[in-house]
Amino acid sequence: MLDRRDAVARLLRERGDALVVSGLGSPTYDVAAAGDDPRNFYLWGAMGGACMIGLGLALARPDRRILVITGDGEMLMGLGSLATIGVKQPPNLGIVVLDNGLYGETGLQPSHTAGPTDLVKVAAACGFARAFEAHDEAGLHLATGWIAGDTGLYFVVVKIAPAEAPRVLPLRDGVALKLRFRRAAGVDP
Repeated sequence: MLDRRDAVARLLRERGDALVVSGLGSPTYDVAAAGDDPRNFYLWGAMGGACMIGLGLALARPDRRILVITGDGEMLMGLGSLATIGVKQPPNLGIVVLDNGLYGETGLQPSHTAGPTDLVKVAAACGFARAFEAHDEAGLHLATGWIAGDTGLYFVVVKIAPAEAPRVLPLRDGVALKLRFRRAAGVDP
């Protein structure tokens, strides 16, 4: 398994001008730890919504690469989003799920991915032609290449160690986050 903070930092080094939506909790802390950026949209209370926000951005800004970084718990809550994304097939959207098999924000209870639930198979069944699991350096390298390139819709589950990293809290003012992100996305002058 990979170190979550290191994996996210490495993935974001190759982001280019991609807009990033980070899911509730640890994914947001990890994205912020890699460097606060106006192109990051941090979700503070929208569990299950990261992928749909990413889809909306991908459809609204087909000229920009969109990257969603979320956790296994949030992905399980928003599982239906994969079916909608699979139907729409936005070529500029990538989804990375940090999977430690635990619900980190509610007390480290085992998530369904600690059991029989396979998110890669679910994504593939929903129409993601590029869906795989990265559990080692080679897999992380492939994911990094997809992020750096314009290779179409993809879904990557990054298997991470169940370690807690110190929280890095980005700006929590929702209005300020929205406004700076809209400027960075080229929506507002």
